[in-house]
Amino acid sequence: MDSIDKLLAEIQAEYAEIKTQLQQPQLPTAKPFIASSHKSNSLMDNLLAEVKADLLERDAAEELRKQQELEQLKAKQLETLQKQAQEWLSKLDPFSPEGLWFEHFAEAYSSKLEAAIEYLQTNS
Repeated sequence: MDSIDKLLAEIQAEYAEIKTQLQQPQLPTAKPFIASSHKSNSLMDNLLAEVKADLLERDAAEELRKQQELEQLKAKQLETLQKQAQEWLSKLDPFSPEGLWFEHFAEAYSSKLEAAIEYLQTNS
């Protein structure tokens, strides 16, 4: 922000200088005015480029924050699902029709917990 403040101060100083020159009765000369105008445009371009870069940086930071929040939410949901699946597995009677079906269903997964999570997600 320091550089933006410096640029703004330079632009204001140039504006004040031009305003003072215009108020003084002199013969107008085109060359200094054009050079000053060109310098002012260059400073304005630099200022705009810095503002744009700052906005892009803020947008990137906001996007990163949103992604982190989403990851945290997913991790929390997975933790909740794991607890529910563990509880469901502890209550499941392995010799009931549902228990026998689940044993067969769980063969396609690396663990019964993973199978229970998938089962609970699809049946919620």
